[in-house]
Amino acid sequence: MLVTLSTLLAGCSRVAVVDPTPGPAEAAVCTALMADLPEQVLDQDRRTVEPGTFSAAWGKPAIVLRCGGPAPPTLTPFSECFDVNGVGWFSEEATGGMIFTTIGRAAYVEVAVPTAYQLGSGALVDVGAAVSAHDPVVKPCAG
Repeated sequence: MLVTLSTLLAGCSRVAVVDPTPGPAEAAVCTALMADLPEQVLDQDRRTVEPGTFSAAWGKPAIVLRCGGPAPPTLTPFSECFDVNGVGWFSEEATGGMIFTTIGRAAYVEVAVPTAYQLGSGALVDVGAAVSAHDPVVKPCAG
């Protein structure tokens, strides 16, 4: 299930996100990845997330990352993949912004970026190092 940008608590200092429930292998990947995420994404400071085990957020409106969820329902073997610094991403429009999901890796990492952020794909550069370091490539992005 994809996080929708409307699931966030507006006007609060904390962000409520439905955490994914990954299997044991994905949970191990996600635990390491979550510990290595940057303090800023798109020059926005990290925020407190509830419950926050496999999710993180930055800025207001919140840029939200979730790790270990299922594949996006619209992802097919023929979906376009674009590469950002060695990480393959699938993108789709969502209510209020874009959702980018890693593909070809051991766990799906989803980044929801509200339309308030111009060049929202820059968030992928900011989180890409943690993804590369902790979520191994299973199949490279073919573009």
